[in-house]
Amino acid sequence: MYSKKFEIRWSDLDANRHLANSAFINFMSHTRMGFLMENGFGQKQLSHYNLGPIVFYEHIYYFKEIFAGEPVTVTLELSALSEDGMYFEFIHKIYDHKGRNCATCEMMGSWIDLEERKLTTLPDKLFQQLNNTPKTEDFRTLTKEDTRKYGKRPHDLSADEVKNL
Repeated sequence: MYSKKFEIRWSDLDANRHLANSAFINFMSHTRMGFLMENGFGQKQLSHYNLGPIVFYEHIYYFKEIFAGEPVTVTLELSALSEDGMYFEFIHKIYDHKGRNCATCEMMGSWIDLEERKLTTLPDKLFQQLNNTPKTEDFRTLTKEDTRKYGKRPHDLSADEVKNL
């Protein structure tokens, strides 16, 4: 299991004087990028393949408050991966200094070709590196349909609706 430790800064707190939602997201993102860079997905490698990681969603479940002066550890495990590596899902768990699970996040993402601006599969070398990531006990193979399992679709405004904003 991959992990990173973080010190809680004053700027990480919200009006309730506990860890802000945005800080949870930043800590998880920093953990993901640290993991990727340490496992062959650094700027040099991604630039070589013209790839970038993207986030479809992050579902966070909060269990316990985290306060200033209490360091946290954020973990990362691979919970799902498509057969071609196009789609992936990570599970993050945030633990306080006593080892209590304060929050868990399900994060689904993909890879984008930075020139075409379209989703793309991973080259074999990168796929193998991602596939070797520590996996959750309930690891599964993702399909394209899994990316729409919540049924969310964009709804654009009409020209009249835009004018009335």
